[in-house]
Amino acid sequence: MAALASLARQTKAGMLLPCPPPLAVCSRFASKKSGGSSKNLGGKSPGRRYGYKLLDGHFAHAGNILATQRVMRWHPGAHVGIGTNNTLYALEDGIVRFTKEVYVPSPRSREASDMIPKLPKGAVLFKTFINIVPTEQKNCFKLVDMV
Repeated sequence: MAALASLARQTKAGMLLPCPPPLAVCSRFASKKSGGSSKNLGGKSPGRRYGYKLLDGHFAHAGNILATQRVMRWHPGAHVGIGTNNTLYALEDGIVRFTKEVYVPSPRSREASDMIPKLPKGAVLFKTFINIVPTEQKNCFKLVDMV
């Protein structure tokens, strides 16, 4: 009967009602937050897409980007400007032309002191230039009085 009394509770009328045994709830919380790491979050950005944007023989309007580059791979030629990040752009409307020209560094330049001793004797250096051949303006004239 004592076991039954422990599982039952008594009402005011003296009746015994069954009651569930008490639950011992013991929960322990984490000592650290479960957030993700805050390190090494880079590497999700897209690539920079360096390279030439217009090929030899294509038409370029003034201001069009001809090539983007990290280091000087292509050099600005006639009617081509260069930005602060070595971006080449057209200064006038015209046809894009790529040319290779012989490069002779001055004897006192840094390039001459770095490159020349490493090259074999008689080697010729070339640089690639991007040029714009301007289109002819037809029927576009001004009177002397207007200038």
